[in-house]
Amino acid sequence: MKAFTVSKAVTVLMLAGLALLPLYSHLTGNIFILTLFTRIIILALAAASLNLIMGFGGMMSFGHAAYLGIGGYAVGMLAQEGVGSGFIQFPVALAASAIYALVIGALSLRTRGVYFIMITLAFAQMAYYVASGLARYGGDDGLTVYNRSDFSGLINLGNRTQFYYLCLACLFGVIFLIWRIVNSRFGLVVQGLRSNEQRMQAIGFPAKRYQLVCFVISGTMCGLAGALLANNTDFVSPAVMYWTRSGDLMVMVILGGMGTLFGPIMGAVFFLLLEELLSQITEYWALIMGPLLLLIVLFGRGGIMGALGRAGRG
Repeated sequence: MKAFTVSKAVTVLMLAGLALLPLYSHLTGNIFILTLFTRIIILALAAASLNLIMGFGGMMSFGHAAYLGIGGYAVGMLAQEGVGSGFIQFPVALAASAIYALVIGALSLRTRGVYFIMITLAFAQMAYYVASGLARYGGDDGLTVYNRSDFSGLINLGNRTQFYYLCLACLFGVIFLIWRIVNSRFGLVVQGLRSNEQRMQAIGFPAKRYQLVCFVISGTMCGLAGALLANNTDFVSPAVMYWTRSGDLMVMVILGGMGTLFGPIMGAVFFLLLEELLSQITEYWALIMGPLLLLIVLFGRGGIMGALGRAGRG
């Protein structure tokens, strides 16, 4: 069996499983699994957005979780002020994330390597501390979202199944958009900059402009995940922007396979299911999960997608 056939078959099975999950939940009466996978899909969306700049663009952002928080707080703050329409909340969440990504990108892309990583981390921590100081919106304790976004009867986010399919549709939409981007002329230039920035500049491409646009698109996508996350948990707190959450997103991307279309989804599913399983076994689950993930990253080159490719060749 060819390598691409193995990965394609597993990907199709995974996507089919995600699409049919509400049916399984309904037939078995298992509400928890639907709630768990709603969270997984939202974080998979965030991981996919990070993969756009990290896997395809070679930009190692260590502050990507900031957009999760910005998107979530946009929904929460507007709800707190009496603006409950999703037709207002979601565009504001996307716009706020895009603007913050534009600011971060314009400054951080002046640097390279570890300096780029540290600047993105610093901006994320800045957002974290600003949110912690917003006493009107809960400060360190976070902000409760008492009413989910209202789409005027078009879709009911209070219905678990409808909300799940909304999140899944957003994930598929983002994956399709990323596929279109990376296979477009723009995407090929971004990937070329990842491979050899100096050569691309030498033949006339404005490197920073292309990278900045890609950076803003990625941040906007993650802001969408943040808006969905706030509706899912009915709560948003500064903790969602902390650097450890950005680290989790990076692990999901690396675990699934950087620079692959469906790798971040597989990484998110594996990471979060493993986290849930180990947390039920012992309260010291992190001591088991940490070394396990380290071994996978060190010896499983290419992540899950890479392993599937090697299995097919074997």
